[in-house]
Amino acid sequence: MEGIKIATIGGGSSYTPELVDGFLKRYETLPVRELWLVDVPEGEEKMNIVAALARRMVERAGVPMEIHTTLNRREALAGADFVTTQLRVGQLAARIKDERIPLKHGILGQETNGAGGLFKGLRTIPVIMEICRDMEELCPDAWLINFTNPVGMVTEAVHRYTNFRKIIGLCNVPIGMHRAIADKLGRPMEDVQVTFGGLNHMVFATKVMVDGEDVTGRILEDWGSQSVMNITGIAWNPEFVKELGILPCSYHRYYYMTKEYLAEELEQYGKHELRAELVKGVEEELFRLYQDSSLCEKPKLLEKRGGAYYSDAACNLINSLYNDLGDVQVVNTVNNGAIDNFEKDEIVEVSCVITRSGPKPVRVGRLPKAVNGLVQQIKSFEVAGSAAAVTGDRRKALLALMINPLVMSQKTAEAVLEELLEAHKEYLPQFFQKQ
Repeated sequence: MEGIKIATIGGGSSYTPELVDGFLKRYETLPVRELWLVDVPEGEEKMNIVAALARRMVERAGVPMEIHTTLNRREALAGADFVTTQLRVGQLAARIKDERIPLKHGILGQETNGAGGLFKGLRTIPVIMEICRDMEELCPDAWLINFTNPVGMVTEAVHRYTNFRKIIGLCNVPIGMHRAIADKLGRPMEDVQVTFGGLNHMVFATKVMVDGEDVTGRILEDWGSQSVMNITGIAWNPEFVKELGILPCSYHRYYYMTKEYLAEELEQYGKHELRAELVKGVEEELFRLYQDSSLCEKPKLLEKRGGAYYSDAACNLINSLYNDLGDVQVVNTVNNGAIDNFEKDEIVEVSCVITRSGPKPVRVGRLPKAVNGLVQQIKSFEVAGSAAAVTGDRRKALLALMINPLVMSQKTAEAVLEELLEAHKEYLPQFFQKQ
């Protein structure tokens, strides 16, 4: 067996040890012989630090996996079987601007939602599309597993504006929800079947089954304060969740509890304790740990980075594609009639049967009327944001901001648009080359 070649774009990410750990644990069924880490010159130092740790992890595991590093993306993509993307255009400095500038104008600043989410998409989509074009030439049979946020908007843009069809968007939120549901039921995850449907960072658990019995109602009454690392867990009103009829994800809090989270973030803004600023500190400490030549496993501190279950999500998906397992996983892919609220060719986050030929969406049906308006608004935001990223048209970017329910003001949208465009000018040439 020749083994598998995987190229990871954004290889200098602090998440990479999670990915390496996941591949090592699955080596018997997923023999990764070459892992290529790719980054830009600004990330070269971090990439080399991560690669050294990865080689120590491989040596400890005693498997014949080669770790390569390069700044030449095409070298890494040539002949790859799978490509993963975990890049951040502008690095954490850009994320800090995405969070602070909207808050300066009195609206939520968040990495993947609202104005911050739009601008991460505007910077990211052109880069991902370039990678897709390279893959069509250099590794046309490879799957692209995209973990780069905003996953839904990125996947939507690739589907709408390229002919590339082997992209799957991935998020760890459904895995976290599945674990939380299983914990509440006192059962292992494999005993609990959860059906998911919606959009990225706006996904719902629509049905929970155990031993052939529908137990969704039990969880609706006790969803409580379940959340992810980067969102404080204000408890859900159980009467609201029960009446909604499906389980919201952590990110729904920004839309159903906007006032509370805006107040919280404004307080953090004044203290320079926003999530992006805290992550910057965690990353600095992680890379100090990674440089310890005696470290040969992912450190416990990595859990505070917010990428819990990343390796499970990414490695399980690649393993199932490679081995044609036909198991059910939650991914971002073409709706194809799975969720009645969306067009057939729109991108959704949904439970899918994973086969060698790709994900096959599980039929979810229609999401409740109570959530239809919100999910339609966010889908139109993703579509408008995709168009803005591809065209560099400021009117389309303004449209996206005006559509988003977290923006709430025309004057605010105009001011935030101009300030964020100027702040990220280096990474948004499409908006400036026509002027």
